[in-house]
Amino acid sequence: MSKDTFRNSKILVVGGAGFVGSNLVLKLLEENPEEVLVVDNLLSSEACNVPVASNVRFLCGSITDDAVLRALPTDLDYAFHLACYHGNQSSIANPMDDHENNTLTSLKLFDRLSEVKSLRKIVYAAAGCAVAEKTYDNAVATREDAPVSLFHDSPYSISKLVGEMYGNYYQRAHGLPFVKARFQNVYGPREILGAGRWRGTSHTVWRNVTPTFTWKALNHLALPLENEGLSSRDFIFVEDMARGLMRCALAGVPAQTYNLASGTETTIAELAAVINKATSNPTLPQLFPARDWDRSGKRFGSTQKAKSDLGFSAEIDITEGINILVDWTMKNRELIKTCMERHAPFMVE
Repeated sequence: MSKDTFRNSKILVVGGAGFVGSNLVLKLLEENPEEVLVVDNLLSSEACNVPVASNVRFLCGSITDDAVLRALPTDLDYAFHLACYHGNQSSIANPMDDHENNTLTSLKLFDRLSEVKSLRKIVYAAAGCAVAEKTYDNAVATREDAPVSLFHDSPYSISKLVGEMYGNYYQRAHGLPFVKARFQNVYGPREILGAGRWRGTSHTVWRNVTPTFTWKALNHLALPLENEGLSSRDFIFVEDMARGLMRCALAGVPAQTYNLASGTETTIAELAAVINKATSNPTLPQLFPARDWDRSGKRFGSTQKAKSDLGFSAEIDITEGINILVDWTMKNRELIKTCMERHAPFMVE
């Protein structure tokens, strides 16, 4: 088997029914793997997101379930750990559920996979926000060796760092071929507003900023600009993210960290302008104060290491990516609407 392809490989994607996971599975299928095993408990995802193919197998359950862990193949070649308790604000509302679905998932999965001797690489979805400098001044590109603070804005951020630490431990103590892929703000098709089960807050429906803005703009609603839209993020298209994850698996060095980023800083006001233009939304944005818990004003990721070590660069810019997302959202209006309406009895305006 070539080390430069996933052809004939056995691959595990934990969280493979989710937004990034399902896009990753689609890209993996282009390389004709022997099998892609998707494990997902559908807490924040939908079964319809799992690609249908003869070499895709879906196991519905949590990776913290001992029966699920025992059912994993003993001859895996690659694994991707993308499962999480979706979102900073959901984790603030329920730190215990965040621990169950963000921290315990990593510990139990890494412990199980440390026994799989055929494993070439496990790639972990780490969080760029957990190491980015907390600033509202001019941002500097966050490098992989950025210092880690002991003070964080959300349990989500903490649990993502704990996942890195557990992976580092199992790499050093047991030889787990563990690679960290630090996500920036991923956007694109297959992120379904309202996907999964009610998780205690309105953010079950209103997920990340990009799909939320896209849906509201298509319905000619005012886009809410917290902190007057001055905050900035590094937006990376989901297909680029899938390619980056695959490069981490094929070329990443165990124990190393790689930013998967566009390297471009975009303010939320700029994002809103791109989305309003793509959707022909005539309604002006509405300004709000900054979120009281969020101290991470401006940030974007350094791309230097991923370029030099993995040969990875993002290819789709924000305008092209938003146009693709708008088209997908329009084609999937009914699915999205159905998922959103499922939570209507719990929503409080």
